[in-house]
Amino acid sequence: MHNSDTNLFYSELPVFEDGLIQHLSSSNRFKKVPEDWHVIITDIKDSTRAIQEGMHQQVNLAATASIISALNIARSQGLEFPFFFGGDGATLLIPNLMYNDVINALSVYQGNVKRAFDFDLRVDEVPVYQLYEENQVLLVSKNRLSDKHTIPVVLGEGLLYADELIKEKRFELKQETDRNTLNLDGMECRWDAVKPSEVTKQVVCLLLRIQPEHNQATILSKVLTAIENIYGSYKDRRPISVKGLKLAASIERFKAENELKFGESSAKRVVKSIAGYAIGKAYLKRNSGKNYLKNLVELSDTLVINGMLNTVISGTEEQRAKLETELNDLEESGEVLYGMNICTESIMSCYVQDRINNHVHFIDGSEGGYTAAASVLKRKLSLQKN
Repeated sequence: MHNSDTNLFYSELPVFEDGLIQHLSSSNRFKKVPEDWHVIITDIKDSTRAIQEGMHQQVNLAATASIISALNIARSQGLEFPFFFGGDGATLLIPNLMYNDVINALSVYQGNVKRAFDFDLRVDEVPVYQLYEENQVLLVSKNRLSDKHTIPVVLGEGLLYADELIKEKRFELKQETDRNTLNLDGMECRWDAVKPSEVTKQVVCLLLRIQPEHNQATILSKVLTAIENIYGSYKDRRPISVKGLKLAASIERFKAENELKFGESSAKRVVKSIAGYAIGKAYLKRNSGKNYLKNLVELSDTLVINGMLNTVISGTEEQRAKLETELNDLEESGEVLYGMNICTESIMSCYVQDRINNHVHFIDGSEGGYTAAASVLKRKLSLQKN
């Protein structure tokens, strides 16, 4: 692929519609990410403490908005890129054409996050060519999980290695220069925490890393097969259901949204947000609104494959115990390491371009969610190194 064509690399990848397990076994579907692309990683410093202090929703929203800032730039340039939500941060894999605008937007956004929530948002970058110089693998493809929901699927340790590089050497962002590059249109945080569809169910956040000496695709297929055998299909194990959705609104939420979007929250902006909320509430009672809620469930982002597996699933305690038995066996055989957190609810933050098909909803578990599961996994990785 010539350099001039690389910006469209991900946009032009075919979407495969067979099951994810079958997809993983077809190595020819995975394409090497162009070397002039960039890995951008955002994360909130001391997110565990913030969550313990009752700011889980704010942590998720701050992480989500870092993705939305790049999505709006991509939309304006007619591009697509893979992104991965991690609860207290995000990973973006972006084409070179977007790079300056995304870095500038995130630089502005760092200030907004500080003003809104007093969070320190770290933004770091590794050029893809640097990963290849260090013999890393970074392959991507697209798989349609349902009629409306397509995800990127990444194989290789490239993104995980980028995270390690960042920990060793911080990337200094240039100072904000043009506030107009930050566009957070479509960012919403209007839903209360979502309880599982049945009182007997719990929400599980799982992070799973394949040990380097094993074939990622093979082990991922094995794990996903176990999850499907225990919990059922992707649709069956989703933690979000229409009946669990309840709107939540407060002046504090509207102020925080506006501070993230604009760096300030005037009374005029809050009034506009309240009016938008009232219109939205009325809309949800109409047939078109009910269709939106069905699509919202389908477009909930509950499965991430970025060189490891991140997923939020819902099921019974018995199902979770069976899954733990399977994962413990894989861990004891040296194939995986995993972190799990058991939650009572799901937390959702949203990006809504329109209320027909162009929206995505980022899902985390309560009681620490992905962040707590990551702490378990980090401890295991640390013990392994020692």
